[in-house]
Amino acid sequence: MSYTPVLPFGGYAGWSLLNRTMGRQMAAFTASADIQRNETYFREKIGSIRTAEDLVSDRRLLSVALGAFGLEGDINNKHFILKVLNEGTLDSKSLANTLSDKSYLKLSEAFGFGDFSVPRTQLSDFADEILQKYESRQFEAAVGAADDSLRLALSARRELPEIAAKQSTQRAGWYAVIGSRPMSSFLQTALGLPSEVAALNVDQQVEIYQKKAFEVFGTSDLAVISGAESFEKLNRIYFARAQISEISLQSPGAVALALLQS
Repeated sequence: MSYTPVLPFGGYAGWSLLNRTMGRQMAAFTASADIQRNETYFREKIGSIRTAEDLVSDRRLLSVALGAFGLEGDINNKHFILKVLNEGTLDSKSLANTLSDKSYLKLSEAFGFGDFSVPRTQLSDFADEILQKYESRQFEAAVGAADDSLRLALSARRELPEIAAKQSTQRAGWYAVIGSRPMSSFLQTALGLPSEVAALNVDQQVEIYQKKAFEVFGTSDLAVISGAESFEKLNRIYFARAQISEISLQSPGAVALALLQS
């Protein structure tokens, strides 16, 4: 049986406890039998994979590959994943580039089947690279099984700095946030934006996100917002708003009490 993270309570208190025990919990999780079996198999077999067809035809390898990018739900969408991998990322019209969820782009970039004559599966450190992502994502998924708010916070701490570092402009960073379902959900809650904002065109969304971020942090620069001090503030606001949202159907007095406690 896989290790289940110890999460006696949620909210910001649960986040604080998870952070204090992260090292021990992560070590126990990665040492669990299921994770170890999957990692051993991946290390043994991935070097023999030279085409996207090879990868997709091996369900165990594919489950680890997809799990490393939070795409495990696509395990049965083999033709779709094959197209994502084979078309690569160099052509702006490739499937991975046109999808709004950029997790597929990251998957295709990581394996390189459509971009290089020799795929990245042949690199000596490739297994380590993918398995590090796999462990992180699967731990987040295990946390999310108990508390999805904590999972989103973990995802944000990992993904926001990556987005900020990779994008050439601040605006491009916000486009990447909107293209990530976990990040857009996290920041919608943290910035107090209604879910209906997602129905607007992407340029309008960027303007709204940047304006709200500036109101809260005095900047719309994701590199600053994802820094340790600002991210801690962002997390506090996120959990407070998430708690208020959960009790919004209760009495006005309960909402007022939650505001005071936060």
